[in-house]
Amino acid sequence: MSFIFSLESAFMENSHPENAAPMAKYMRNHFAFFGIKTTERRRLFKEIWKQNKAEVTENCRTVALQLFAKKQREFHYCAIEILIKELKQNYLKDDIHLIKKLITENSWWDSVDTISKYILGEYLLEFPDETDAVVKLFSNADNMWLNRSVILFQLGYKKKTNFELLKSICLKQQSSSEFFIQKAIGWALREYAKTDSEAVKEFVAVTAFKPLSRKEALKNT
Repeated sequence: MSFIFSLESAFMENSHPENAAPMAKYMRNHFAFFGIKTTERRRLFKEIWKQNKAEVTENCRTVALQLFAKKQREFHYCAIEILIKELKQNYLKDDIHLIKKLITENSWWDSVDTISKYILGEYLLEFPDETDAVVKLFSNADNMWLNRSVILFQLGYKKKTNFELLKSICLKQQSSSEFFIQKAIGWALREYAKTDSEAVKEFVAVTAFKPLSRKEALKNT
């Protein structure tokens, strides 16, 4: 695809090896980087996207998967940003399989959190009848990132948040020893506290959360 070829060429031409190592270290060396910082990456990416708009729009899922299969982390960010824009109001019910793949491959907090809020969260707004099934599937999965994603998918919902559902998900994971699960519980509850702080305080008061979850949940109440 000309879009991917052009993007790869631009990233290679604008790589910054002096930045690549620190960026990889920040991500615990899980991924390679070109060393292109976010502002510059987005500028290059948007220019090439604009030049190849029809190709990307018509093949957005395929383009995203091909980008996600590449080694450098900058490609993964581009894949996610494409799907956020191109799939909004255009999701298919079967896209849950794509979403699951994105969460479980090249997994780390930076990708999973963005996918959870802006892709999984949007998908379930468009297909609310799928919420219970997806939450059950992901929360029961033997994959910490899927577990985290359903804790976080309502982050942008505000008054649309189903607090009873959020509570049930948090209770299911309350004893987890995983740092990323404890942190997600606290983050999700802290975010909902902006809408209803008393409800969050009451819930935390009667629930045996791990100290990290409790601290994060009550940080701004």
